[in-house]
Amino acid sequence: MCMKEFELINRYFKGRGITRRDVNLGIGDDCALVTVPQNCQLAITTDTLVAGVHFFDDIEPRALGHRALAVNLSDLAAMGAEPTWVSIALTLPSIDQQWIEELTDGMHEIAEYFNVQIIGGDTTQGPLSITICAKGTVPEGTALCRNGAKVGDWIFVTGPLGDAGLAIESRKQGLTIEPEHLKHIKKRLNFPTPRVAAGQVLRGLASSAIDISDGLLADLGHILNMSQVSATVNIESIPTSDAMKASLDFEQQLPFILNYGDDYELLYTVPDSNKSMLDVKLRQYGVEAICIGQIKSGEGQIDLLHKGEKFTFKHQGFEHFSKDLS
Repeated sequence: MCMKEFELINRYFKGRGITRRDVNLGIGDDCALVTVPQNCQLAITTDTLVAGVHFFDDIEPRALGHRALAVNLSDLAAMGAEPTWVSIALTLPSIDQQWIEELTDGMHEIAEYFNVQIIGGDTTQGPLSITICAKGTVPEGTALCRNGAKVGDWIFVTGPLGDAGLAIESRKQGLTIEPEHLKHIKKRLNFPTPRVAAGQVLRGLASSAIDISDGLLADLGHILNMSQVSATVNIESIPTSDAMKASLDFEQQLPFILNYGDDYELLYTVPDSNKSMLDVKLRQYGVEAICIGQIKSGEGQIDLLHKGEKFTFKHQGFEHFSKDLS
């Protein structure tokens, strides 16, 4: 018997996952009702993942469920927000009950880990896509934004870059990668870890922040443009994984660590006065404070250095509608 929309919602979403005390009315009505804590601001982000654009058509459904929520929670992390609630709009070509079960298992696993409740959404028939609207709270006046970087601030990242891009291109181009390294980069692509705890630690320490979704240089450019400053980045200071080092030489690594996105590490700037406190605070959550450069005066320029010398690299991060897909 063919399952229909409300049967799908009742079986795979309603009554599953955690129940937060601040949710007054969840799935089942025209709107959800929630209570926002006093003296907090509501942080809201929305991302759409489309088959063939943001993920391969044959991705494991559990990985897709995890990834769909993770990329939104990463946006909240970049603002220093505590994730609280998500709404999900799911478009499916047809209902495959085993596939849906695995997809929602992936969603509920990461939602429960971060104490997030799924409070509503929509289901419809059409080409496969998932749209998530994630909400979080942040103490009033403490949110991390892109426009706070100042001359002299240091530039940091929370972890290695380029693995997700390497996983994508290893499939597209048939790159030869050792099995253990291939397993690592595929996990980094399909099961990214949003740096939620790190983002909250950075409140009051960082002057600006963004998550690396479109590539290091592109996302750093967003901070520089909003803050009306420039930057110097030391290429050799950018962290990379053992898988990256073992698979590619230095020149081959550059497009992945500088251009590719989908790593969902945090990129942030810190005044010199707060630099010494970073490592102690972040290490409590298993995150290293990795300094890769410094903010300087200017209008959005990024100077790359390699072993102290200026390094030229043509860069362009991902941007929708920048290429003709026809």
